[in-house]
Amino acid sequence: MSSPELVLKVLRSELRAAGVTYKMLAERIGMSESSMKRMFGQKDMSLSRLAEICKASGIAMEDVLRQAADVTPHADNLSLMQEQSLMADPKLLLVAICCLGHWTLEQIIETYHLSEAECVLHLIALDKLEVIELRPLNRYRLKVSPAFHWRPDGPVQQYFRDVVVSDYFTGSFDGQGETLLFVPARVSSHSAMEMVQKIQQLAAELARLHQDDRRLRPEERDGFTLLVGFRSWEFSAFTALRRPEAAAPVKGLTHQIGPRKR
Repeated sequence: MSSPELVLKVLRSELRAAGVTYKMLAERIGMSESSMKRMFGQKDMSLSRLAEICKASGIAMEDVLRQAADVTPHADNLSLMQEQSLMADPKLLLVAICCLGHWTLEQIIETYHLSEAECVLHLIALDKLEVIELRPLNRYRLKVSPAFHWRPDGPVQQYFRDVVVSDYFTGSFDGQGETLLFVPARVSSHSAMEMVQKIQQLAAELARLHQDDRRLRPEERDGFTLLVGFRSWEFSAFTALRRPEAAAPVKGLTHQIGPRKR
């Protein structure tokens, strides 16, 4: 699907959400309903006409363009080289993670000990790495998909295992919107795969909520992180207590799901 088609697809969706029909829109901008339908059917539209339609329907044109950019196909993860470049500079990794959370430059420098010039240089570096597309006024567009995840065997994931996970679980998980589950179970391989699919659906749902809530004011949102693990595992201290004749761990499946504030 081309970029103009994506823009029109998003525009149609926004018009439906606003309850604006082709007939209503045609009346507001002085066109016939048939001409309006034909214009949408041609799947192409000038920016001036798009701006006119958005104004007449009370829809923010920047929202339409942003949503069209967000649904443009992108990679679900970075290359090994890209991740290695991020890991080589902790501040660059910080800015990259902020960008994945759709922080503005202003929000980053207000929160962390980074000057505006320093932050801009990191945005330029991320643009060169093709993690983002840097735009005028230091705005940017992500060049990864909403289903983005770090490489399972990559340096960032390894860093998370070594450092981030222990820090994450120091929280009490008793705040508003927080929870921690530890649920052991013995299930078949088929059931385990079904569970993995449900976890993937959960991650996709969180990505959707993340996209939807971008319309809210910054003070209406908070940073949450969903950390999910699901594997055949036995706690090493329990394995040490096994009888010699039962040395091989029984395949026990556990999962941990714990969203908490970043």
